[in-house]
Amino acid sequence: MRILMVGSEAVPYAKTGGLADVLGALPAALARLGHQVEVVIPRYRGISLHETTDAGVRIVFLDNPHYFDREFLYGIGNQDYDDNPARFGFLCRAALEWAAAAGRRYDIVHAHDWQAGLVPVMLGTTFRRHPTLGGTPAVFTIHNLAYQGLFAPEWLPALGLADLMRVDALEFWGRISFLKGAILFSRTITTVSPRYAQEIQTPEFGFGFDGILRSRASDLVGILNGIDYDQWDPERDVHLPAPFSASYLEGKTGCKRAVLETYSIPVSEESMARPLVGMISRMVDQKGFDLIAGVSDRLPELDASFVVLGTGERRYEDMWRGLAARHPDRVGARIGFDEGLAHRIEGGADLFLMPSRFEPCGLNQMYSLRYGTVPLVRATGGLADTVRNYDSRTGQGNGFTFTEYSPQALLGTLRWALDIYKDRGTWRRLQVAGMHEDNSWDASARKYVQVYEQAHR
Repeated sequence: MRILMVGSEAVPYAKTGGLADVLGALPAALARLGHQVEVVIPRYRGISLHETTDAGVRIVFLDNPHYFDREFLYGIGNQDYDDNPARFGFLCRAALEWAAAAGRRYDIVHAHDWQAGLVPVMLGTTFRRHPTLGGTPAVFTIHNLAYQGLFAPEWLPALGLADLMRVDALEFWGRISFLKGAILFSRTITTVSPRYAQEIQTPEFGFGFDGILRSRASDLVGILNGIDYDQWDPERDVHLPAPFSASYLEGKTGCKRAVLETYSIPVSEESMARPLVGMISRMVDQKGFDLIAGVSDRLPELDASFVVLGTGERRYEDMWRGLAARHPDRVGARIGFDEGLAHRIEGGADLFLMPSRFEPCGLNQMYSLRYGTVPLVRATGGLADTVRNYDSRTGQGNGFTFTEYSPQALLGTLRWALDIYKDRGTWRRLQVAGMHEDNSWDASARKYVQVYEQAHR
């Protein structure tokens, strides 16, 4: 199949979150399966290329310095750029104009998140009768429904879509939504885990879009994101002080020692015997930090050490700094991001904490499974799809889960996991079960191909 992908970021060229990981990995996985993939993203400041081919994928960078030669991709801090509708409207139209000028026919046009939301809209309107693009089915992926591309309706004429201020098009409670347009104009809608595909059709997780999504339920598919098995491989990870595998877990000991040393937690026979709980996350409510705040004073009382890496709301950064200052022998905090340290935490931790309020897919729990670091998660979205709760009767499972969103449920599950850790045979079985999971992009890409084939019929 010939596939055109449009998105706003892709590793290694531009990244703010998981969308970039998908746009970097999924096209390459599709190419390995024999498909032709072309990816179009903006040429942001710092990108020196206009076009390249990487891992069999052609990547084209749309150049418009007025819109994209800026320090940040979407805005400064929590404040979006005022002209984001024009910036990403340009991305959508220019991507299709580029494809149209080349005169190529595509089997599928695959757009990602609200920034590319007008691609399906324009395919169904502006380019509807185009000799090569007309009739091409659009697939649209929702990576996080909380971001909806909501703008004033006055932008529509400038976008060349003046007649789409309608409830069956872009209108959403008196505003326009790029996301709504994509949902209504795409042949198929996907999201990044099966559980999340169900959750977003409910008022609790639908962010006002649950009714719209229920109307397209027969065309909505959840496909788990994968992880890069070359970049995240404990046997070959250059960031780890010692390699290890499911059949040789001893290398995790050296990784654990390195993490404790990095966080200045005294390394001793006692500290090495204690379970090390790791967390790498944005420090925001969505990631469950309000739950952690509710039990923060109880954490140092547990028979465990804790290390955290990330940035976010000041109150949560200060909370972890304070815990580390008061309990330097048990708690370590790094505010910021360090790719190498993230790999070492995944390699050295015994337990990984991910108590998200909602999680469309999540990647860190999959990195943890790959590295024999047992995940403890709230059973939501992609976390529920990848982490199976340990069953003491059968010995089955690869981690620990809880459902009720409360500090007490988190603390109770954490205590249970730390108690299970004392049984080294059971813990090793949990580690090995996780390491044998297949969360590769190759598995996910095959499911996308099925979606493309269905949409193309």
